[in-house]
Amino acid sequence: MTRLELCAIAVMAKAPQAGRSKTRLTPRLSAEQAAGLSAAFLRDMTENIAAAGRTQRIDSFVAYAPAGTEGMFDGHLALGTGLILADGTLPMPDRVTGFGRCLLHAIETLLGEGYSAAVVLNSDSPTLPTAHLIRTAAWLAAPGDRAVLGPAEDGGYYLLGLKQAHAHMFADITWSSENVAGQTRARAAEMGLQLLELPVWYDVDDAAGLDRLIEDLSGEGDQFSAPATASWLADAGLLTPTTHRKYG
Repeated sequence: MTRLELCAIAVMAKAPQAGRSKTRLTPRLSAEQAAGLSAAFLRDMTENIAAAGRTQRIDSFVAYAPAGTEGMFDGHLALGTGLILADGTLPMPDRVTGFGRCLLHAIETLLGEGYSAAVVLNSDSPTLPTAHLIRTAAWLAAPGDRAVLGPAEDGGYYLLGLKQAHAHMFADITWSSENVAGQTRARAAEMGLQLLELPVWYDVDDAAGLDRLIEDLSGEGDQFSAPATASWLADAGLLTPTTHRKYG
């Protein structure tokens, strides 16, 4: 297997730091707790990619910002997860603004390293079904210029996969709005890309999302079991302790 046959999936993330991580979860959680939960999310997100990699040809990364914080991820990621800087400082068209610059930076870096496809993934969907990542890599492994979109319930997206670094996919997007997924879908249509749309999923970025996560982890379903997150929530007294699987 050569690297060119691999799909790279990168979690877009900032290092877990009190006062800077998951701030919308306070005051439900303290700043320190929010950072701890963020670290648990990172472990589960990267372990989920590793799980998908046992079925499809996938390498796992974290695309981080700002520069100089890479050491803060130590101990929080699945074994074998790489780190790439994605702070949006690469030259790119003026129409690509805000978070779109970071996303395009990550895509360009991964494709520049020789991967045949690059996927950017959010950092706050720890129970995302592994099957969605497997479908993504399988779709992008097929011939032709194509894309994958994973729309989020809030109108954004939790995943975007590309085979080429199309700046137009990130141009004139109203970031942090309910229009992001729709605008991105339109960009793909404008370019004539073959688009696979995954099922809608949710982000855990506020108290309501946290409550839903706790409910999901308390029940059964096809979602990822998120052992690190479940363990953290149980230790914090927010989830009834069970026999959740743990990482070795």
